[in-house]
Amino acid sequence: MIKKLPIYCVFLLFLSFGYAQNDLQHWQQRAENVEVFRDQWGIPHIYGKTDADAVFGMIYAQCEDDFNRVEVNYINAMGRMAEVEGISKLYTDFRMKLYIDEAVVKKEYENSPAWLKELMDAWADGINYFLHTHPEVKPKLITNFEPWMALTFSEGSIGGDIETISVNQLKAFYDKDFHAHLVLQERDWMEEPRGSNGFAIAPKLSQSGNALLLINPHTSFYFRPEVHMVSEEGLNAYGAVTWGQFFIYQGFNEYNGWMHTSSRADAIDHFALTVEKRNGQYHYLFGEEWRPLTEKTIPLKYKEGNEILEREITAFYSHHGPVIREDDGKWVAISLMVEREKALTQSYTRTKTKNHQEFKATMDLKTNSSNNTVYADKDGNIVYYHGNFIPIRDSQFDWRNVVDGSNPATDWNGLHEVDEMIYIENPENGWIQNCNSTPFTAAGPFSPKKEDYPDYMAWDLENARGLNAVRVLTDQKNFTLASLISAAYEPTLMAFEPLVPALQKAYNALPATDPKKEKLKEPMQILSSWDLKTGVNSVGTSLAVFWGGQLMADARELDRPWDRYIFDFLAEETSDAMKIEAFEKAIDKLSKDFGSWNTPWGAINRFQRVTNEIQGKFFDELPSLPVGYNSSLWGSLAAYGSRAYPNTKRWYGNVGNSFVAVVEFGDKVKAKSILAGGQSGNPFSPHFVDQAEKYANGEFKEVNYYKEDVIKNARIRYQPGKKK
Repeated sequence: MIKKLPIYCVFLLFLSFGYAQNDLQHWQQRAENVEVFRDQWGIPHIYGKTDADAVFGMIYAQCEDDFNRVEVNYINAMGRMAEVEGISKLYTDFRMKLYIDEAVVKKEYENSPAWLKELMDAWADGINYFLHTHPEVKPKLITNFEPWMALTFSEGSIGGDIETISVNQLKAFYDKDFHAHLVLQERDWMEEPRGSNGFAIAPKLSQSGNALLLINPHTSFYFRPEVHMVSEEGLNAYGAVTWGQFFIYQGFNEYNGWMHTSSRADAIDHFALTVEKRNGQYHYLFGEEWRPLTEKTIPLKYKEGNEILEREITAFYSHHGPVIREDDGKWVAISLMVEREKALTQSYTRTKTKNHQEFKATMDLKTNSSNNTVYADKDGNIVYYHGNFIPIRDSQFDWRNVVDGSNPATDWNGLHEVDEMIYIENPENGWIQNCNSTPFTAAGPFSPKKEDYPDYMAWDLENARGLNAVRVLTDQKNFTLASLISAAYEPTLMAFEPLVPALQKAYNALPATDPKKEKLKEPMQILSSWDLKTGVNSVGTSLAVFWGGQLMADARELDRPWDRYIFDFLAEETSDAMKIEAFEKAIDKLSKDFGSWNTPWGAINRFQRVTNEIQGKFFDELPSLPVGYNSSLWGSLAAYGSRAYPNTKRWYGNVGNSFVAVVEFGDKVKAKSILAGGQSGNPFSPHFVDQAEKYANGEFKEVNYYKEDVIKNARIRYQPGKKK
């Protein structure tokens, strides 16, 4: 039986269909201005008449490669993960919605400059046209992308500032009794470091007389694909893009290149509030006045079974920012950067800069809050920026800890100008390095001096990668792209430089009658003669990594000064007995899991990609490749964070070197790159693992940057929405 609809419903359906038809015509017209070339590695090269056309084609191509990752990033950014994954994500969503208010973000979109609105419009059009032309793709949640949504994810870091807020503490403060026994998963800040390496080489140290740049982010694998976008309006950017964003996050154009490394320049502060309820409303003390806390009801949805349920939480805001927990009777508010439109502007406009003056102008927007930047250009400049968003503070306070939010002297006093921050331009030594390490060794003896800056400018400590980077760059000359790759993959694990001798000393001190003396004799001989270099055939690497990991675990209860180099601390402050016990445990673990402690690193450390789930799954019984790289924690410049899983004995990589590139800036730009696995997220695509073997061997592919090379190496050429 066909149910008749009221005439007004028919009219509304007609209108809806009409709008859809208009949208479709608009998308098709946009697609006519776009051409996509897929090269021999499946890398998309997008050519558009305008920047907006290039954005349209670029996001369409991203969706072709992995729509799931595009959508999930925006589900998360908008605070809607609980609608997909259930109550375990409810407070992660609440954390996001402390800052993301749909009505506010829509207004920000409407007030954005016309050029940026055009890019956001094209972005939404590209995703929606992909969904229209691929009805077999079923979104988890977002069936229609709107332009304002681009503002919710405007900075491409893997772990943004908001992630420093504990979801368990949020729940304990705001919603303690709801599912009282629910324990939420926090980001493990002790896990494999998600950092990055950036090297810049001045012309005087290169064989060609051109500046060189290493782009080496350490992210979870498949977090960023490789993309090339070109327009007739001056855009020609190549590099890594975070899924769903429309700007090249770490990359280069014909004139310059930029590499972001995670920073500890202080961009976030916590303020203790003295709070009282007065006349039915919460107030906090500031100076001698009691200010009312702003109250905001935040609606949340979450999936339970087959239902979508709703819950509201009332959040409190001070002028310092939202309240995120309670400590010792004080409410604690957090201050961090909230500049969505400016951040998106900075992220995009830097991809079109033609010299350092233009690039520095984008840095003056001061919204790249969690990153350092290593830069090189065609004019021969090499530059380093430590942080970008740094509030001006009173140095009498300890900004590493919670400060008194009732004291007006703790208020931020604007932002430091770029020239006031830690900054290096064309140092005399001819190279710059940053490996998430202290900026005070970034240019060797020509580095900035710590005493010239407030402490909050750089809490960063030296790490094993930083030590190795300085070592391999010092006194080197005649750099080429090939030798820059060699430097970036130099395999020494500097963390063990103080550790192995300390273990040898502890072993030598064992009495001859101690049964451990004989049990550990042979592995100790191998470890003592090990050259500290990680590699697939190295047994010393296996012994060192298993022992070092065990020693760190055993030593977690020790009180380590925050500013002490961790491996000197472990070498000097753990007892001989702890070192020996940890070594014995490591030997036993290797023997149990692999049949012998005498197991080379490549038999343990593997690369495998068999599914495209965001949280990867691994299987010992399926094929995998040996990998010689190691954890960035131990100082492996080529970072490879691996571990065993509940169903595996072998260790499988899931974070570290992902997209890596080396670039030379001359009359023509030259570049080589490599991806972990491959470009496509489709396990049935030839580009799912076609780069895996090269990746495991540290072999780079040639980047097809100029159109003649793109055309020569193109395997597919098409317009979005049309058959290939």
